[in-house]
Amino acid sequence: MPLSRRPLSRRRFLTTSIAAAATGATPQLPAFGQTAAQKLTATTRSLDVNGKAARVYGLTGPGGKPGVTLGPGERFRFELVNSTDVPTIVHWHGQTPPWKEDGFPWPQTPSLAAGTSRSYDFVPLSGTHWMHSHHGLQEQRLLTAPLIVRSAADYREDRQQVVVMLHDFSFREPDEILADLTHTTPAEAERMATREENVPTPATPSATAGSAVTTSPPAMSMAGKRDLNDVDYDAFLANDRTISDPEVVRVTGGGRVRLRIINASASTQFWINLGSLTGEVIAADGHPVSPVAGSRFPLSIAQRLDVLLDVSRYGAFPILAEVEGKRARAGIILATAGARIAKVAEGTNEAPAIDNSLEAKLSAIDPLPARPADLVRQIRLTGDMQRYAWALDGQYWPDIVPLMLKRGQRVEIELVNETGMAHPMHLHGHTFQVTALDRRPISGAVRDTVMVPPSGTVRIAFDADNPGRWAFHCHNLYHLATGMLTEFRYEGIAV
Repeated sequence: MPLSRRPLSRRRFLTTSIAAAATGATPQLPAFGQTAAQKLTATTRSLDVNGKAARVYGLTGPGGKPGVTLGPGERFRFELVNSTDVPTIVHWHGQTPPWKEDGFPWPQTPSLAAGTSRSYDFVPLSGTHWMHSHHGLQEQRLLTAPLIVRSAADYREDRQQVVVMLHDFSFREPDEILADLTHTTPAEAERMATREENVPTPATPSATAGSAVTTSPPAMSMAGKRDLNDVDYDAFLANDRTISDPEVVRVTGGGRVRLRIINASASTQFWINLGSLTGEVIAADGHPVSPVAGSRFPLSIAQRLDVLLDVSRYGAFPILAEVEGKRARAGIILATAGARIAKVAEGTNEAPAIDNSLEAKLSAIDPLPARPADLVRQIRLTGDMQRYAWALDGQYWPDIVPLMLKRGQRVEIELVNETGMAHPMHLHGHTFQVTALDRRPISGAVRDTVMVPPSGTVRIAFDADNPGRWAFHCHNLYHLATGMLTEFRYEGIAV
């Protein structure tokens, strides 16, 4: 049966808002067209991970809380202040701003130096999104935060909003992790990870733009071999806490909850396990889908799921994120008033590799209008596990030929994974619809990130309606750092 929905009364709205603020859930404050710019600060902070202190980054929004929550009608109007001692730039993942406000370090939009700021002002897409550094490997050090844009429909649902942000965590420096993977030095790894800061003007695109131009040693096909969890992490976090000391969210208002789950991990994929509860997935990457009921859902790197729950009985209910290929898990606990909170143990079995079983069931509420494609391209996902170098069509960033677009085109991209690793592919500045899995047509979800499994094929389609220079890349941070990045550029955009 579909989870129930009730109209929102003013008294119930205020009660739910106060309770949500007290439990750390997303504030539910009404908004009526914010005009004044607010401040968002990239900062450093201390974090306790299993009793050991760690120095990490963070993004602090209004009121000193992590991230940003906007209401209906509010613009994304912020001054980003870099209070760290290193350069940074922040990408508004899932949003479609003008390209120079996207937060990618093109030569025209370099990273912010320490102590400087930059203003952003655009109309945001509603839904569950997030923001993260696009400078080097700072995302691994938790320079991330939620970006929630609530719609009028959210308020009418009258549900307690609970954000769950997942991370993988290491006490090691990210450049050391990358150096081990690539058999180089930390200094060389850092140079590799920040090479997008000084991108040379690519070769003049030709009629064959998008075809392979291999400028590094040839990529080795890894099809048929599955690789998981290349990084041995020290912990996995949900809202900055480990499963040994999880956040406890007291459910209010009859237990009607909307989970907004964000996989902000650098290179880890999860199964979301609701335990004894059953929920309905009603949005993917912030975009509404026809409800899909269940208690266990795969969640790839950078993807988001909105899940409706009705906690209709007394007790404490762990909401777990199980690491694929491991027994490790992260999570929070939803608990009714007065419920006893028991310790959550590690898993007894390794979780399987995630798959596209949920993807095959998702159907967009607002699909792309039907029309023939004007531009069709196949992009091969290639890689060399021995050198730990990952590419698109054998092209390693920044030595790529951009795919040239014309405004107004319907573009179809077939992603063919020739490697033994999953690749969560993310397109900046646009949303796309998943239109086929392993060449089986579907009317799938509208997204900004899709997972292409080993030896798998996924087709996506989007409308070229946002002129600029746009990154298209694998969202596994270490795949991105070693070359799995290209550019979709509109004709007429100066470089």
